[in-house]
Amino acid sequence: MSGRTSYDRYLTVFSPEGRLYQVEYAFKAISAAGHTTLAIRGDDSSVVITQKKVPDKLLDPESISHIWNITPTIGCVMTGRHADARSQVQRAQNEAVQFRYKYGYDITPDLLAKRMANINQVYTQRAAMRPLGISMIIIGLDPELGPQIFKLDPAGYFVGFHATASGAKQQEAINHLEKGFKKGWKLADVDDVVQLALGSLATVLATDLKKGEVEIGIVNKKDGGKFRKVSAVPRFEDLLSEQEIDDHLQKLGEAD
Repeated sequence: MSGRTSYDRYLTVFSPEGRLYQVEYAFKAISAAGHTTLAIRGDDSSVVITQKKVPDKLLDPESISHIWNITPTIGCVMTGRHADARSQVQRAQNEAVQFRYKYGYDITPDLLAKRMANINQVYTQRAAMRPLGISMIIIGLDPELGPQIFKLDPAGYFVGFHATASGAKQQEAINHLEKGFKKGWKLADVDDVVQLALGSLATVLATDLKKGEVEIGIVNKKDGGKFRKVSAVPRFEDLLSEQEIDDHLQKLGEAD
């Protein structure tokens, strides 16, 4: 243990095995947050779902959320330390605004993911900083490529996914999603993606989900039932209401 502690005091010092312990501790902080997040991509939509835990009965549940808008067409879900998540979201929103000001059009999900991953990587090589203890999953609709999912980690690595997970039961969730993906998904409609996300999270947690215990964010090519100007440009929709989540849970129960 003495050999390990001599190398985990400084972020910029590699151990003889080539490991950065402070970065590894940031990954452990994500799992220690105690909630699990899933993201699934369909034909015309992407969906993120996460647990909503209220640690104190005196807290206002409406003030607690892990899902944020970044631009009208891009949203994200954060898993890990909540304060770090707020800081990362604010930086992502800032980067998106600066991109639009500079180039005259909204940033795409892949460019935003790349930019935020680059920032995370800088946090691993400067002694005056520390890695953020969060995992960021970005979903959005690319004008050319359609629905997208990107996952970023504290080390600055990012990659696109058909489906992914993070948090306390990340590996169990990924194993479950991989099995479903190999069997072949038919996710032509956004409701199919939501149902699959709810069912997958319930299976991984081995419990029946209730409407106040989960948050769901959707990006969809279609209108989504909201009143807005007809436009070919899709947007990141508001979170599903508790009643909408309850309706999906009832449909899931009837399907079983």
